[in-house]
Amino acid sequence: MKKLLKYFSDYKKEVVLGPAFKLLEALFELFVPFVVAYIIDIAIKHSDKKSAVILSVALALLGIIGFVFSVTAQYFAAKASVGFASKLRSALFSHIQKFSFEQLDRLGTPTLLTRMTSDVNQIQTGVNLSLRLLLRSPFVVFGAAIMALVISPRISLIFLGVIVALSIVVFGIMLVTMPMHKSVQSKLDGLTLASKENLVGVRVIRAFCKEKSERDDFDLMNEAFVSAQKRMAGVSSLTGPITQVIVNLGVILLVHKGAISVNVGLLTQGSLIALYNYMSQILVELVKLANLIVTISKSLACASRISSVLDISPENTHGDETLSCDGASVSFENVSFKYEGASEYSISNVSFNAEAGQTVGILGGTGDGKSTLVNLIPRFYNATDGRILINGIDVQALSPESLRDSVGFVFQRATLFSGTVRDNLTLGNPNATEEDLLDALKLAQAYDFITEKGGLDAVVEQEGRNFSGGQKQRLTIARALAKKPKILIFDDSSSALDYLTESKLRKALSSLPYSATRFIVSQRASSVMTADLIVVLEDGEVVGCGNHTELMKSCDAYREIYESQFGKEESK
Repeated sequence: MKKLLKYFSDYKKEVVLGPAFKLLEALFELFVPFVVAYIIDIAIKHSDKKSAVILSVALALLGIIGFVFSVTAQYFAAKASVGFASKLRSALFSHIQKFSFEQLDRLGTPTLLTRMTSDVNQIQTGVNLSLRLLLRSPFVVFGAAIMALVISPRISLIFLGVIVALSIVVFGIMLVTMPMHKSVQSKLDGLTLASKENLVGVRVIRAFCKEKSERDDFDLMNEAFVSAQKRMAGVSSLTGPITQVIVNLGVILLVHKGAISVNVGLLTQGSLIALYNYMSQILVELVKLANLIVTISKSLACASRISSVLDISPENTHGDETLSCDGASVSFENVSFKYEGASEYSISNVSFNAEAGQTVGILGGTGDGKSTLVNLIPRFYNATDGRILINGIDVQALSPESLRDSVGFVFQRATLFSGTVRDNLTLGNPNATEEDLLDALKLAQAYDFITEKGGLDAVVEQEGRNFSGGQKQRLTIARALAKKPKILIFDDSSSALDYLTESKLRKALSSLPYSATRFIVSQRASSVMTADLIVVLEDGEVVGCGNHTELMKSCDAYREIYESQFGKEESK
């Protein structure tokens, strides 16, 4: 939690004033039993109406002033907790945006979602209650004990015993529930993952009639989550009853000893009632404190989870050089890469050189490392061995911002965001003119269907579900083209297109109005056969490198792929 305190920097005043006003409210509250004792021992006992009125007015004023201070404290506590949570959530989101793909793979989307939502909300609740009660409750408890000591030193020993016993119970339960809450939150991560996978893959689940098995799996995870919550709630729920028992035993002992003292004249009736009121105050505040401790234990567990994410240093923060020239040559020098936890390399000893403005085809079967290779160029992943040079500069020396600003990437899965077509196309280039956007749509063969749907201001629903797979792919291609980058990477981004549309797209990309080095990843020989350089991968290794004519003569793997798609006769 200490690492998160810096997010209170803009709310120092509220952090101080919230508890301060709560302490003032508590101070006035401690005087109430004293005033009640005076009313009984002086005003009522001696039938003094004037004193009774004055003391009653004083009692009302104490209540009104305490209420004003309480509302003020609530305001400052709410402002500080909400502001703190807002800054923490923004910092966490910003930090996660800097993670490499490898770090995101390791942490997992469900875990990060839980930490940005549920965990931050729990911390906000903990901060709010802490600012209001963390000082107030102990202040009232010890204040009531001191006031009891002033009234009767001998009977005040009962208060001391009650406070010690309750402190042991409260803090003991807190130590037990903290690790239990961490377990609950971990199981919540699993539920979030299951929910996400089911919602994203609902069509697949229904297509294979797996609804029942998925429900059964979810029920098992849900039952485990509920069981963990019940265990934690069972331990936490002991706080109230044990607190009530201890305090009520204290009340019984207080009334017994107090009655004896009143009978022998060592204590007045008003003082006994005041002592009883102070014991009641202790009961109320310790119940609040017990609930606060449970909330704080949950918040500390959540704070630990969030701190563990903030402690992870983004892997792509080093490098400060920039790409300044127009073209971009790309060289791979003995590049190898292995995913974290994997036993084998995904690509091994890859070497080739792409001149600025060339079209490079990356061809291979499923799992041969094509996507892995192109993901290394913008440093979504860092090469395990070897190096990648752009214009002679190692990508490790380039700033991530400069590098990725020079790359237009079209991923295998076409991802669109809710909004408009214009909003999606300007993601890479916010300053793009309408003419730039329309040109990008034309190059991507998307102009016709976008015009039919309403042009650049046509609505894009969540994940682009109002577009077909091929339309989404063409829109993501147009988004990359609107950026006018030095390097264009198409990672199997035409798989949903028919051959005619793909042919038109290849022709358009070969005559771009600006210079760009193009990487085309595909399993189709037709998609790369016109490329200036074709790199053929097999099991992560380069087995062929050259143009179509050269590879047909020298590379068996390329020829086999080509003939499987076009037939032997056409290959002659």
